[in-house]
Amino acid sequence: MASKKAIIKKIQIVLTKHFDSPQAAFNFFDKNGDGKLSKAEIVKLLKEAEISGFIRGLVGSTLISGYDKDGDGEINWKEFKKAIAEMAKDID
Repeated sequence: MASKKAIIKKIQIVLTKHFDSPQAAFNFFDKNGDGKLSKAEIVKLLKEAEISGFIRGLVGSTLISGYDKDGDGEINWKEFKKAIAEMAKDID
């Protein structure tokens, strides 16, 4: 199983290589345009990051449980920004 650091690095690569900003990445993966990332939308981001299918669901659930501060089961833009900032700290 990939380490936390390896997963975070893969996510960062997708966000920095393919998008001009975290906001652009968020908007791209927010397929229904509701201003939130559902677990399915997060799993698509993880697939883009080449996280194996076996652990995408686990990582998606972990991201939601760790960063969903308003308890709605999704990640809004504010929560996404916080997650990106914390991931950047974890990789340094």
